[in-house]
Amino acid sequence: MRAHVIFEGLVQGVFFRANAQRFAQNHGLTGWVRNMPDGRVEAVFEGDEGSVDDAIEWCSNKQPHARVDRSTVDRSEPTGEYGDFSITH
Repeated sequence: MRAHVIFEGLVQGVFFRANAQRFAQNHGLTGWVRNMPDGRVEAVFEGDEGSVDDAIEWCSNKQPHARVDRSTVDRSEPTGEYGDFSITH
């Protein structure tokens, strides 16, 4: 499964990307996460459905210093184009 997610709220300057990367790598996911100029964070998670859902849930509700007010998720078939999970700019 592939999920393209936009996280809104207090998501920049709180180690959101580093924590998301660590979670994704620990759960065998590939993709990327990046800050957006408007203060949101964008991510793509690819992997098995359960792990992708867990990543979205964790990023939305369990990030230590972040506060996610809203997340928008677009699910699709995985592309397999990513070899790891990275922080991009």
